[in-house]
Amino acid sequence: MSEKFSVRLEKLITHFGLERINCTENTDDISIVSVDVNRPGIQLSGFYDCFDPTRIQLFGMVEHAYLASQPPDVREKKLKELFSNKIPVVIVTRGLEIFDELAAVSKEFDVPVLRTSFTTTSFLSRLIPFLHTELAPRITRHGVLVEVYGEGVLLLGESGVGKSEAAIELVKRGHRLIADDAVEIKKVSAITLVGSSPEIIRHFIEIRGIGIIDVKRLFGMGAVKDSEKIDLVLHLETWVEGKHYDRLGLTNEVTDILGLPIPSIVLPVKPGRNLAVIIEISAMNNRLKRAGYNAAEELNKRIMANMDINWEG
Repeated sequence: MSEKFSVRLEKLITHFGLERINCTENTDDISIVSVDVNRPGIQLSGFYDCFDPTRIQLFGMVEHAYLASQPPDVREKKLKELFSNKIPVVIVTRGLEIFDELAAVSKEFDVPVLRTSFTTTSFLSRLIPFLHTELAPRITRHGVLVEVYGEGVLLLGESGVGKSEAAIELVKRGHRLIADDAVEIKKVSAITLVGSSPEIIRHFIEIRGIGIIDVKRLFGMGAVKDSEKIDLVLHLETWVEGKHYDRLGLTNEVTDILGLPIPSIVLPVKPGRNLAVIIEISAMNNRLKRAGYNAAEELNKRIMANMDINWEG
């Protein structure tokens, strides 16, 4: 069974600046566990088959208009039926009026009621990506994540191979550090991984012989970034004489992370190799491949075409 993640209601309130209509003091203890959001119009009419009580309940114009059409006693009864399912929270959009019955029932069942001035569609377009990010499957990998020419490059390898030193050189060349030592990776969609740093070590990097440095303070705000998608994985390893390394790039290797195949390259490291430049070239070449151009395949086509011409001649 896959691990379930949650986001605290208080974080959601703070992130969206929601108005607290009836908010219990324990919003930090209330957890949202579903990425789905429910418009409970059909439930207010009495249909509760297939109802998921773990979802955020969103009251928009339709729900508000339906409740307004009911007598106060019926409105209260229908709200009690909904709130009795132990829903986590009700959010009212468009800054709509809060019915007295809604305020009373929320207090009775100890369910927070919040309000936003956004329209329902506009609020949903912000809420869904937030929930997908916060509740995404995740792992932590030992490595370094940098943004190079807009590409998220994850550097993996044994301790001492030079990941952090390469990251510092890249920062000096105008690129950005996302995470050093520990990279938290989230699967935010069926095709996208996003990496970030644990908050406690964010923007810090360890350089052996120097110690811990604060990249943001040393190089400025433009040298760091809180998160970035992962487009390429580079496995750094100490150069082994006699070992075969790919010299053409015709084989497209991938690294599986959270079930997604991410393009990857093994980079042998030894004195004299300018690792930062090689990483820059890897990032730019990966972007070209994603755009449909593969230099190795193009060269191979030219060679094959030349061989055909010579054979016919």
